[in-house]
Amino acid sequence: MDLKEIKSIIDLMRKNSLSEFELEEKDFKIKLKRPIGGSHGPAVTPVDDPELTAYAPLSRPSASTAPAPAPVSSTANDAEIKSPMIGTFYRTPSPDAAPYAEVGTEVGPETVVCIIEAMKVMNEIKAEARGVVTEVLVENGKPVEFGQPLFKIRPL
Repeated sequence: MDLKEIKSIIDLMRKNSLSEFELEEKDFKIKLKRPIGGSHGPAVTPVDDPELTAYAPLSRPSASTAPAPAPVSSTANDAEIKSPMIGTFYRTPSPDAAPYAEVGTEVGPETVVCIIEAMKVMNEIKAEARGVVTEVLVENGKPVEFGQPLFKIRPL
């Protein structure tokens, strides 16, 4: 990654009011943080230690072994999971994989519900709340705007 790409990420963070950004590739890791509402630029922490950047792929149950989700109806009390950035919405980690979250899926604050691709970087979006998905509001592969609702969840 060169300086021009890092500056582009910093500009994206400013435009979308993001306070944190992290990217990991084979033997490279970069984490950018900036104070919320502050005028200082993000702090850059490159890490070249392969032991720190190694990770295992997420295991997902196959469609044949996963139980069918129970139907869940949407109500006025449902919370929304909104897009924290502009980008392309993806429900799956790869084209042949199962969706992260479907209607009826129980999620927690750290549960990844989708990916948003921005500037060729795949950003995992977490539910940030505990609940059951009642509605998927965006079609896979479609562009999304900052603050656009992606999912509705019924709080537990």
